[in-house]
Amino acid sequence: MAGLAESGSNPDVDLLYDINGLAKDAPAWFDRVMEYVGEYGLLLAMVLLVLWCWWSVRRRGEEDAASSVAALAWAPLAAGVAVLVNVPIRGFVERPRPFLTHDGLDVLVSGKTDYSFVSDHATITMAMAVGLFVANRRFGLFGLGLALLEGFCRIYMGVHYPTDVVGGFALGTAVALLLSPVAMALLTPVAKAIERSPRAGLLIRARGRSYDGRDAMIPGARREAAGAEERDLAA
Repeated sequence: MAGLAESGSNPDVDLLYDINGLAKDAPAWFDRVMEYVGEYGLLLAMVLLVLWCWWSVRRRGEEDAASSVAALAWAPLAAGVAVLVNVPIRGFVERPRPFLTHDGLDVLVSGKTDYSFVSDHATITMAMAVGLFVANRRFGLFGLGLALLEGFCRIYMGVHYPTDVVGGFALGTAVALLLSPVAMALLTPVAKAIERSPRAGLLIRARGRSYDGRDAMIPGARREAAGAEERDLAA
């Protein structure tokens, strides 16, 4: 397997040169931006997107908030599981980085000495995006867009073949979807237990929010409001 895609006369390598060739024509500052975005920025953006979705679910305080938070918790966990699954895959395929077997690539990140297939960055971002999509379609679509951009960046940077990225997408998707039922069966009871806690319950539902998302009155305030309504009707 070590010689996988070492020939320069296949679509995988051709597409690699086409996309990485954009880096040669781009200004140096743009390449630096792509380097940081592809290496760190999009991973951070994905984490922030999951946190934003959690904050939105918590603030709305709907009846299924615990289940939604459990689904969101699975997104980063799925990414972690997918990376662990990738460890033996990399060792089995043993595909060298493209710049080690192909000349003329503009490599934006140095120090990449591990194997190329499959891309950890593509795996992580797609696993989180699919997990997020299962929890919330609107946020999940943004997550899928970030994952696709991450895959493009890895090829643009000259550190992965296109099939490394496609493999990462497939691995991340498979782990997030196939293990989702088991994860939800384990995480949902935990989220519901946290929801019942007076303090930790704030992680699931914002203080003073009812199931329908409206401000929930405390009992005394509710009685006061009811009394005021009765006086108004009597008047």
